[in-house]
Amino acid sequence: MPVVESTMLEIGTKGPDFALPDPDGRIFHQSDVMGDQGLVVMFISNHCPFVVHVAEELTKIAEEYIDKGVGFVAIACSDLTTHPQDGPEKMREFSKEYHFPFPYLFDASQNSAKAYKAACTPDFYVLDADGRVFYRGRLDESTPRNDKPLTGKDLKNALEALTSGENPPSNQIPSMGCSIKWKKGNEPEYAAMPK
Repeated sequence: MPVVESTMLEIGTKGPDFALPDPDGRIFHQSDVMGDQGLVVMFISNHCPFVVHVAEELTKIAEEYIDKGVGFVAIACSDLTTHPQDGPEKMREFSKEYHFPFPYLFDASQNSAKAYKAACTPDFYVLDADGRVFYRGRLDESTPRNDKPLTGKDLKNALEALTSGENPPSNQIPSMGCSIKWKKGNEPEYAAMPK
C-alpha cells in the first residue's frame, strides 16, 4: 500500500468549486455545504485503513463544529475499475456505519481531486467563509500503526482559530495516507512529485 503525503495547497488559494453527486444522485456545490464560518473538505475512501482509523473521529469533530457554523463534506474519487469497493453503494454503507452528519460525494471524473491537488486519503482542507484555504494538513499525529492517540488535535486547532477569527495556524503538517487511486492515464503531474 503506497503511503503518500498531501501536497499542501497554498494558504489563501480559492477552494475550487465542485458539482458532485451523493450516492443517491443529489448534486452538491461548494455553496450548498459551506457554513457561515467556513467549510472542511475531506478526500476519503472506504477501503483505506488510514480513513477507517479516523472515521469515528471525523463524525465527532463534524458534530462539534457544525454547531459552530462550519460546513463539512467528504469526497471519494477512487478509480472504480481497480477499487470497486469505493463506489457509491459502499459509500452509502460507510456513511451510515460511521453516522456521517455531512454529505459524502463521488468525484467520478477525479477533476475535483485534481483541482484541490489531493494526493492521499484522508486529505483535509479547511476553507474560510470566503472560500479560501485556511488550513490543509493532517487530522493529528495518529496513524493505524503508531499507537498514538486519536485526538483530531491539528484539525481542531485550525477550526478553533477559524471560528475565533484568528490567523491560520503557522505550523501545518501534511496529511498522510493511502495514495489516491487515479484512473489509468489520469494521474496528475503533482502525484509523481517527490516529497
